[in-house]
Amino acid sequence: MYSIIDIESNGAGFRKECIIDIAIFKYDGHKIVDQFISLVNPESDITPFVQKLTNISPKMVKTAPKFHELAKRVIEITEGTTLIGHNIDFDFRMLRQSFQRLGYDYQINTLDTIPLAKKLIPDEKSYSLQKLVKSLGIPLVNAHRAEGDARATLELFKLLVSKDTENEIIQEQHEETNAKTYINKIKLLTQDLPSEKGFVYFQNESGKIIFSDYVQDINKFSKKLFNSKLKKFEEIQRDVEQIHFELTGNDIIAKLILNSKGIKKRDVLPFGLYFRNNKYVAEKNTLNKNEKPILKFRAFTQGSKAVQFINNIDEYKDVEAFKNKIDFRKRNELWLGSGRRLGEKLFLIIENGKAVSYGFYELFTQIQTLNKISKLKIDLILPGSYLTNDLQLALLKGDFETLPLPK
Repeated sequence: MYSIIDIESNGAGFRKECIIDIAIFKYDGHKIVDQFISLVNPESDITPFVQKLTNISPKMVKTAPKFHELAKRVIEITEGTTLIGHNIDFDFRMLRQSFQRLGYDYQINTLDTIPLAKKLIPDEKSYSLQKLVKSLGIPLVNAHRAEGDARATLELFKLLVSKDTENEIIQEQHEETNAKTYINKIKLLTQDLPSEKGFVYFQNESGKIIFSDYVQDINKFSKKLFNSKLKKFEEIQRDVEQIHFELTGNDIIAKLILNSKGIKKRDVLPFGLYFRNNKYVAEKNTLNKNEKPILKFRAFTQGSKAVQFINNIDEYKDVEAFKNKIDFRKRNELWLGSGRRLGEKLFLIIENGKAVSYGFYELFTQIQTLNKISKLKIDLILPGSYLTNDLQLALLKGDFETLPLPK
């Protein structure tokens, strides 16, 4: 029993996409025995590119059911089947992350028609669905819509089955896709990892952490570790059975957490912002060792962008006014910024110019009282005074809204 699927997404960033169109045909090897086709309200924007590609507008999905209203039906129609798609990794990932947002771990065996077509119909110029089915004479109505693409994929799968007279290649592909190999182990362990900043924890079968680190991209770092030939990673590659992660949202929170644990990761900041001859300049700090920079930067381009930004704001032309703007040494404030995910906010408590606690809250939560904050805050054992430059840069870029500390 098979479930042939196609999904269209809203075109958001990797791991942040939402389903806007879904079609599933349940196929018993002879005929379609069930089907499910629906637009889906993504509860977020659809990119102009996707709107043009699919002809699905925000107005069309506004009254469509949300994924949580369709989830049970998706499980019912796919249960006990092999999920088939043209580039099935995308469709399966979209389903998994949509179910994960509901707290459900969706698992199913999969089969991809692309490698099957390459084995059974070699020498095609292209294996994109549109070009492949056109070459084979398979009709494709409403390309880039879930129903049209899923129907074409079903017809393609029927052709592939007929060409695999001994049922060897499809069986081999199925076993290869779902076998417990090292490649599939990597795929399984990394398939749900976000491409975001945070702490990553590699654990063995008993749950013991055998490696952890703070990284800029959890998904990319994990895949790189698995593909590494370095001897120091061999044991981790062999023994890891689980990967967990903790999103931080930004480098500042990560550094505060590390600092609180007694680990200080100081950045190399070789460039600085200076004010000379009534203008701001960015240059290497070693050029004038007697002059202290107003701000420090990792790269010259970062400093140049800061100079352009500052020059566009009239009040910053007075260097003392600018220094006062980013100076928070005596401030007692509540800073609000972006959280680790959509719908979440971050808060930082600054006391006498030091970050002493932080926390996260949902957008609909009110945190205007100290009592509410005290329930959500995480105190830092070592206040983040060494993060002065980072916090000044965050103020400059407008990463935080600053409020008086509630009483």
